[in-house]
Amino acid sequence: MKRLALPRPGAAAVVSVLSLALVTGCSDSGSDSGSGKDDKAAGKEPAAAAKTLAKGELEKLVIATADVKGFKVGPADQSDQFASSKEEIKVDDEKCAPLAYVLTGFAPGDSASYVNRMAQEDPTAKASASPTKDLEDMTEEEMEDAMNSITDALGSTVTLVSLSSYEGDGAKETMSSLSAAIEGCGGGFTATAKEEPQKFKKVEAEKASGNGDESLAFAVTADSEGDPVVHAEVARHGSTVATYYSISMAAFADDAEVSDYDVPADLIKAQTAKLG
Repeated sequence: MKRLALPRPGAAAVVSVLSLALVTGCSDSGSDSGSGKDDKAAGKEPAAAAKTLAKGELEKLVIATADVKGFKVGPADQSDQFASSKEEIKVDDEKCAPLAYVLTGFAPGDSASYVNRMAQEDPTAKASASPTKDLEDMTEEEMEDAMNSITDALGSTVTLVSLSSYEGDGAKETMSSLSAAIEGCGGGFTATAKEEPQKFKKVEAEKASGNGDESLAFAVTADSEGDPVVHAEVARHGSTVATYYSISMAAFADDAEVSDYDVPADLIKAQTAKLG
């Protein structure tokens, strides 16, 4: 089975899988206005998101465990990330680069600041044991056991929540670039870092929650055994862009057919509330 790389949610997730995420932005494919609608009607953006925010300010606004019931939220482990910087990522079609940045855990645009968190669903269901071997040293049986352990540990989904803040019209331009990318890259593309190519073969628009000043939702199919699917949503709150992408570990297990899950609505609701 071809394996993909993903920032891990702590020691429990030993087998990493690339969190696939990208965005689509057509008004007839799930884009909508949400919690900022009343403020915009009055000619202003929500106060908490109207200005460019420094990293320290984003750290105060990003979701935490205390903000949402049923999730454990913590820093995203970067030890197994696909690339250490955007500059390392090469895309076979340049217009698809914004999608590749989201898929590999970076801010979708040229942001002034960026933070992220990993939200683990059903933390009380975590498996008691965690494999200690590196992927390269595992036998096929050990790999299967590790995947089963992670599936048990993580429950149904793991979600990476990120906030990025932009100067001027940067946030709006970022949403536009993602919208253009989905239109031009829906048939797939390849991103390469550290001489490791990762292929994505399908991107489809989904209905967004309607939160923020504009929001977009999408599903991505990995070019991997079992055709696993990842779901994502991106919402703009003034100059700040909130990105959510969720992965079902079961979808990456052998013979699994899991596609009927979504980005947890409670996470989106909680993060939207913190942004004001």
